[in-house]
Amino acid sequence: MNTQHLTAEQVKSIQSGFINKVYGWMALALAITGFVALRVVDSGFVETMAQNQILFFGIIIAELGLVVWLSGRINSMNASMAIGLFLLYSALNGLTFSILFLVYTSASIASTFFITAGTFGVTSAYGYFTKKDLSSIGNIAFMGLIGIIIATVVNIFVHSEMLYWGITYIGVLVFVGLTAYDTQKMKKMSLEVDVESEEGSKGAIMGALALYLDFINMFIFLLRIFGDRR
Repeated sequence: MNTQHLTAEQVKSIQSGFINKVYGWMALALAITGFVALRVVDSGFVETMAQNQILFFGIIIAELGLVVWLSGRINSMNASMAIGLFLLYSALNGLTFSILFLVYTSASIASTFFITAGTFGVTSAYGYFTKKDLSSIGNIAFMGLIGIIIATVVNIFVHSEMLYWGITYIGVLVFVGLTAYDTQKMKKMSLEVDVESEEGSKGAIMGALALYLDFINMFIFLLRIFGDRR
């Protein structure tokens, strides 16, 4: 998009409009995840998943495959399909998230959700309003994410409590950094695409997916810290 002929107010309007779309899709996905998780808990299906590891890990593999496919093939699909796959992914996430209600109390899950929402909101606002280029923070956070994945796999075998808590606290910092970086990236993207076009709609979905994943992972790590186990 050529922004040279736009006024400062028009640029701000385009940016805020695009970010609002991103937040809107993200909020809808979070609502679907929460709704599905609660329904699964109420139905008792969560016990079935907990007792059937093949089913549980099958759902996780389906989630990973879906998010990888969506991220890699979004340019070749229409916006409606991208929206449908994104919402399907959020529903599948609700299935696996229902397991958390077997591990933590409902009250601590709720309180941690609000802690996460507050942390995410402040961090995202910083990413949106800061004049500083956050590319270096994004690169560091991404490298930290790779380190967390490797350390998590290692800890499956060594069962180190020190490593577990190290991963947890570093994980919070990593997703705080990614939230700020991804928000700034979405703000920049709003001026690179026609936000009302098919491309703009798909860009909003990808932005919502990135921020949704930031929120979900931040929530999981904070739940380790603030959650009360049953």
